[in-house]
Amino acid sequence: MSPIPETQWAQVVEKKGGPPVYKQIPVPKPGPDEVLVKLRYTGVCHTDLHAMNGDWPLPVKQNLVGGHEGAGVVVAKGSLAQGIEIGDHAGIKWLNGSCLACEFCKTSDEPLCPDAQLSGYTVDGTFQQYAIGKAAHVSKLPKNVPLDAVAPILCAGITVYKGLKESGARPGQTVAIVGAGGGLGSLAQQYAKAMGLRVIAIDGGDEKKAMCEKLGAEAFVDYSKSTDLVADVKAATPDGLGAHAVLLLAVSEKPFQQAVAYARSRGTVVAIGLPAHAFLKAPVFDTVVRMINIKGSYVGNRQDGVEAVDFFARGLINAPFKTAQLKDLPEVFKLMEEGKIAGRYVLEIPE
Repeated sequence: MSPIPETQWAQVVEKKGGPPVYKQIPVPKPGPDEVLVKLRYTGVCHTDLHAMNGDWPLPVKQNLVGGHEGAGVVVAKGSLAQGIEIGDHAGIKWLNGSCLACEFCKTSDEPLCPDAQLSGYTVDGTFQQYAIGKAAHVSKLPKNVPLDAVAPILCAGITVYKGLKESGARPGQTVAIVGAGGGLGSLAQQYAKAMGLRVIAIDGGDEKKAMCEKLGAEAFVDYSKSTDLVADVKAATPDGLGAHAVLLLAVSEKPFQQAVAYARSRGTVVAIGLPAHAFLKAPVFDTVVRMINIKGSYVGNRQDGVEAVDFFARGLINAPFKTAQLKDLPEVFKLMEEGKIAGRYVLEIPE
């Protein structure tokens, strides 16, 4: 294995709102319970854009290296790091570390740990050549899976897989996926199908429609053309009664206000997307008398990560992605802001 250099190339957000600056910074050294991963690829998530813009009421690290879907090879480890070895393939996820001692960590809700460390938000992430992760939280990846294709699974895949589990939808039931043509949505459709669910895709534009149909959605509802979205979604369900579950992956607020209306009675609405300054709102009467369940779903725990990667390793998930270079991150962010990305962008990290 090549010697670890002292400096590396990274995309650094030096001020709120960006843009990220492509520059050389020191290579970090792993602590006792950490590993150092030489990254080969990293996905670009809408969360990375929120982090750069300071959209959320959560303090963000200054001079931030964003990114949290990194896949590469372990090149160094601390003396207390267990379960992963130098030379193993590994993924760095949104949840970079947690205390492992609080009630949430003890009950497999590590993402809710009050002292959780978040890659590309509270600690430096994967838009660099070498990144640090807690050994307990990095994902050990099978060496036969391609590192570029598995990168989006490490956040987008785990997140939607967790959301589908939280929805309680059973095989044969219908799930409406809002934002189905994006990076999260394209994976949500595949996990839903692999779990035996029927999919109604909701998004806008012909490119996204073509992709959703290729992924096997039973129906596509184009919000940009629909004159009655609620009626169109309900009509797309086999019995016209609405969806058993709704996954909200949208990056704007309006879909979060519509979902209860096309969820069937006793259906579950799962909020996953995080549009800035948005609110959930639903009519109390309708929610009560139809027994609608409204809940949030955050990223998965460590076991959810193992399961989500296993779906991919078994060939059940094929994340649609386009490849760019690490230096091209500002252009990818621009396309993301304009809503012009179908699927996911994966950045190749220079050697």
